[in-house]
Amino acid sequence: MEPTQVRLTIPDSVDPTALMGPADSVLRRVEASFDAMISVRGNQVTLSGPVAVVDQLTSVFSRLIRLVEAGEAPTPDDVDLVIDQVRHGAERVDLSGDDILLTYRGRAIRPKTAGQKRYVQSIRSNTITFGIGPAGTGKTYLAMAMAVAALKRREVGRIVLTRPVVEAGESLGYLPGTLEEKLDPYVRPLYDALFDMTDIGKGNALIEDGVIEIAPLAFMRGRTFNNAFVILDEAQNTTPEQMKMFLTRLGFSSKFVVTGDASQRDVTGVGGLESARRVLEGIDDVSFVDLDRNDIVRHTLVARIVDAYAADAAARGGDGEGRQKKEAGHER
Repeated sequence: MEPTQVRLTIPDSVDPTALMGPADSVLRRVEASFDAMISVRGNQVTLSGPVAVVDQLTSVFSRLIRLVEAGEAPTPDDVDLVIDQVRHGAERVDLSGDDILLTYRGRAIRPKTAGQKRYVQSIRSNTITFGIGPAGTGKTYLAMAMAVAALKRREVGRIVLTRPVVEAGESLGYLPGTLEEKLDPYVRPLYDALFDMTDIGKGNALIEDGVIEIAPLAFMRGRTFNNAFVILDEAQNTTPEQMKMFLTRLGFSSKFVVTGDASQRDVTGVGGLESARRVLEGIDDVSFVDLDRNDIVRHTLVARIVDAYAADAAARGGDGEGRQKKEAGHER
């Protein structure tokens, strides 16, 4: 195949040193991933190789340039993510001006994929948003960021975080400690996300003052949430009855976000997530956002693991998520 050559010009607004990384670490990462020649002189990047490879490289450098323009300093992990997105044809996403909030360390949190951007926009525009997708797509993390941002802007007076307590192979009663200590492992992922956005001292103070509440789903019955941002995590482990109970807790000036991954259910039978979609999809001010492997922003191996399990389920005749949807009588 005839080689081709493309010359890219780095915008004046982008520091070539930041784009290439410390000691050209970003450039070396890209070079190691493609069978092509990359030459950098000043603000000129020359790409030489097979047409298909050069096209992918052009897209990779375009996305990395947008990262730097958005104030990011690309890391090797960022490079791996961008390369994986390009190779799988993921949509480009414009990151400019789309910060959700700055963490206490000064790091900007923003959507990194087209699916994540739709998810964030849906949360902004709707009272209830369902974020459905595999592990690593930022469902809980971005919802938490939106909640903290809303609290800082005083759009809500408190944040409520809840999860169903489902025993995955171990009995809750045999765990040592008080009830609070028994429940802590189930809600720990919510603490982790919270403390990544606020320092531990500030986060604990908000929890002690009741501004942020973290509790099992069973504790939600009989309550009404006004002026609150409420997140239900791991909703694939709810029953239809629990989901209805939760959604009817909605009060005035509140926002609900429900997250879940139908492929990682720890319970059998019809799930609350599937039944909610069947009953509520199409209702105004309720939105369902599907995230997929192109929205995974963890280690690139996570995306390959998700792909492998999906392929295995398909080969076995729709096990896992497909079987659960059939059980629920859900048609897409």
